[in-house]
Amino acid sequence: MSRTLLAIDAGNPRAVLETLRDALSAVGPAVLPVAEGTRPADLPATVPQRVALVIETSGSTGRPKRVALSSDAVLASAAASDSALGGPGQWLLALPVHYIAGANVLIRSITAQTDPVILAAGPFDPAGFGDAAARLDGDLRYTSLVPVQLARLVDAATADAALAGVLRRFDRILVGGQALDPALLDRARALGLSVARSYGSSETSGGCVYDGVPIGTAHAQVRDGEAWIAGPMLAEGYLLDPDRTADRFVMRDGERWYRTGDAAELSDGRLRITGRLDNVIISGGLKVSLDAVERVVRWHLADAVVVAADSPTWGQVPVVVSTSTTDLTALRAAVVAELGRAAAPDQILTLERMLRLPSGKPDLPSLLAAVAEARGSGAGSGAGA
Repeated sequence: MSRTLLAIDAGNPRAVLETLRDALSAVGPAVLPVAEGTRPADLPATVPQRVALVIETSGSTGRPKRVALSSDAVLASAAASDSALGGPGQWLLALPVHYIAGANVLIRSITAQTDPVILAAGPFDPAGFGDAAARLDGDLRYTSLVPVQLARLVDAATADAALAGVLRRFDRILVGGQALDPALLDRARALGLSVARSYGSSETSGGCVYDGVPIGTAHAQVRDGEAWIAGPMLAEGYLLDPDRTADRFVMRDGERWYRTGDAAELSDGRLRITGRLDNVIISGGLKVSLDAVERVVRWHLADAVVVAADSPTWGQVPVVVSTSTTDLTALRAAVVAELGRAAAPDQILTLERMLRLPSGKPDLPSLLAAVAEARGSGAGSGAGA
């Protein structure tokens, strides 16, 4: 059994909402929301009957995938989220709906039978967000953000008491998509904002771990340093890619698990993600986790992203990309004290603006290209490792 797959412009969230409503009730085609102005290539005409939603990953690592999600999976995710948050409520949509976090705002609105408030298209603006948030009239009010959006809201609300008051009306603000700086979380909570860190991916129907604790009937294990997730919210797999599906979705002890590829630790039932297992370089013969370097660097440069660059001497070296700068010698010393000499950043590349995907995540392919170009031209501040 199969059903038609419909690609729909994510620039019209209301149309996506109604199409998703039909897809979840099995009276309409499966839905693939696509970024405004894009046309998906090699799109299959049909998908298995169980599939209701297809999400194309951001490609932040350069390898986009099409994740196939069943109605059962996304509805299980919505039910688990409602339970963890305190009940179904009204949502403010502030993320693109061709990403799973944005699509989930629509799905949770459908299951809650509430009308979402949709933030106007365009660059994220704290004042516009505050105006939209003020229109929420549900008993319970939620939104989902990425860290860069939260940072802009916290900066603005620190100077604007009225905006801070509007933000305090949210019963919960979910923040996911990438690591949340503990200092930013502290600032948000000091303003009285109810923020929860959300961890998950398209393959888990979005966030399935809140503040380190799996929600609903999801559960987590750490095997050989990698986070594994199980539960009814797991995707069917990847469209037209059985090999990748078999690699990432595995059966163990009679249960189906998703191998996340994320390095993690599990303590007292709380999952802590420490980085990507594949975000490691060999510098001078030693392994260096770029995620670990980034965590140290962000104490000095809050928006920093650390990427790899080729080095004729060391093989590869960490390079810091930021919209601000600091003393490289002092930064290297701080990293060496925490992580050892091989982890010392080789260079700071300062950009006028951070290169990001529409989801708010750093655009890693573009950042790597910018670093390669700068090192080729000698731009940026650098030092030999």
